Amino acid sequence: MAEPRQLFNEVKLKIRARHMSYRTEKTYLDWIRRFIRFHDRRHPRTMGATEVEEFLTSLAVTRQVSASTQNQALAAVLFLYRDVLEIDLPWLSSVVRAKRPQRLPVVLTRAEVGRVLERMSGIEWLVASLLYGTGMRLGECVALRVKDIDLARGEILIRDAKGQKDRVTMLPDALVPHVRAQLARSRSMFERDRHEKRAGVTLPNALKRKYPDAATSWSWFWVFPSGSFCIDPYSQELARHHLY
Repeated sequence: MAEPRQLFNEVKLKIRARHMSYRTEKTYLDWIRRFIRFHDRRHPRTMGATEVEEFLTSLAVTRQVSASTQNQALAAVLFLYRDVLEIDLPWLSSVVRAKRPQRLPVVLTRAEVGRVLERMSGIEWLVASLLYGTGMRLGECVALRVKDIDLARGEILIRDAKGQKDRVTMLPDALVPHVRAQLARSRSMFERDRHEKRAGVTLPNALKRKYPDAATSWSWFWVFPSGSFCIDPYSQELARHHLY
């Protein structure tokens, strides 16, 4: 019987073999830990559909989580059993499902968005403006690489977006000079890193083995780099991450 640490390593390997995002990896691992702790740290192999139903029902009844949160937990636990432990669970018909809200979302008017942006400045203002003007998600925006922005064509290539798909969105003309200025600031940090022979940026999956120089190239540098370094979850080496 595998120890929890070994089990979590197996989950990581399965997720990375499917090229799922690091964000998904962290989310799945967190839900699997909660599932195991909910049942007094019993190993998942000793549990089955009944324990999964109890966990998911508790989320809806006791913790009163949203339907999307409960579905996220279900996806993580099913991935554990189906893809890692290779155990098929019978249909979970007894789970109390969290109710989806019937309310319509509140959408800010252009004037309200303008008032919000007026109270922001610097990188925060630029990120918020890009989110509003391009339709990007927050995680997609802060993870932009230099090569993903085409100022001449006014386009932004969003890589490995939701559903592991790439897509292209437009870059508003009004934001082009601000993005150009941000790229100049990033370039200064990039050149300082290279001059001081610091670590390169984090790279997805096994790209560092395929392109050894990519981590220290300008095209792969972050548009919004973090001011500090971290441990790359894939290579386990020091690297510069994007802004959080």
